[in-house]
Amino acid sequence: MNLPLFIAGRYLFARKSHNVINIISAISVIGMAVGTAALIIFLSVYNGFDAIIRKSLSDLDPDYLITPARGKTFIPEGEAFDWAYDCPYVLNMSSVLQENVFVSYDGRQGVAKAKGVDSVYEEESGVRDYVRQGEFLLHNGTLPMAAVGSGFAYKMGISPNFLAPLEIWFPDREGSISLTNPMASVRSLKARPSCVFSINSDTDASLIILPLESMRSLLNRPDGVSGVEIRLVPDCTRRQKKEVLGTLQEKLGENFVVLDRIHQNESLYKMMKYEKASLFLILVFIIIIIGFNIFGSLSMLIIEKQEDIGTFRSMGATDPLIRRFFVLEGWMISLLGLAIGLVLGVALTLIQQKFGIIPMPGNYLVSSYPVQLKGSDVLVTSLSVAVIGYLIALIPVSTAFPKR
Repeated sequence: MNLPLFIAGRYLFARKSHNVINIISAISVIGMAVGTAALIIFLSVYNGFDAIIRKSLSDLDPDYLITPARGKTFIPEGEAFDWAYDCPYVLNMSSVLQENVFVSYDGRQGVAKAKGVDSVYEEESGVRDYVRQGEFLLHNGTLPMAAVGSGFAYKMGISPNFLAPLEIWFPDREGSISLTNPMASVRSLKARPSCVFSINSDTDASLIILPLESMRSLLNRPDGVSGVEIRLVPDCTRRQKKEVLGTLQEKLGENFVVLDRIHQNESLYKMMKYEKASLFLILVFIIIIIGFNIFGSLSMLIIEKQEDIGTFRSMGATDPLIRRFFVLEGWMISLLGLAIGLVLGVALTLIQQKFGIIPMPGNYLVSSYPVQLKGSDVLVTSLSVAVIGYLIALIPVSTAFPKR
């Protein structure tokens, strides 16, 4: 028999002479349970939103993006591009030309990020799944059309239902600047908005998608592109993805950079990690505050059990052994709350994940709050709460039984 565990269990479940100790112990258990459940639920909700953001980015961003190491444009020719076209893991490749431009629409002006795309992108892109108004088209016969992010469309008052075209301007790189007629020093094109899409706030705020040939005409770059987007087959394994990345970078050499999805949006992915870490630390801090109920409960229990402590000492029990009685009793309070909180948090998360009982307010991509339960979150939460409970239990016991 484990004597410290037996004594701690008797102290935990036995009625105390002072009922307030029972009440504080119950509050401690409930508090740790609620804190644990909240930690599981909030992290799962964050995982759900994180998965939606990553899904939307995967529909917009390619698996790999080839860009020049120096300069803004290049011509996609050579052994590396031929290899990529023939690679069985590559689903499609599309050329893009991207630049910041000045946009005028129905008397309003603004700066946007214009992205010219080829016919492959137009046919295969997942942007059409995020269209909120209109239809994803970049050509109306020979006339260019434009797909506009919802944030930029709202700011400029753009709607595919209106006949007014977008007027897009860019400085003429090869022309001379005229002080008497500055407009002669810029190139322009007109494109009617075909749709408004909504992917994420950063993208929606500035992105306009245009036909590649229109962007080439605007920028006066008849052959160049700013990047080549590569999308892999859906069942491509992690090893195969690494193989494609390594081979591409090796064949392209130091004149090109191959970016995966994370490095294409490095600041966004870092921010998402920091946000989750911040959320976790805030909730852990709340659990620490709740856990100090254990401090009060255990301090009062030690005072109440002075007669028992004297009996244990007369029977030969040392202070380290007695210390273990009370540390385990305090730790068991937190572990009981942890167990109840884990069951409650996991159950509520799985119910929301399966049935979506709590709806999302407003008009969003999903009808209910997205949740995604991860085993790593459950494990980290369990370890954190268990360690917090143990350390808090040590404080009053170490004070009552100082080491000599």
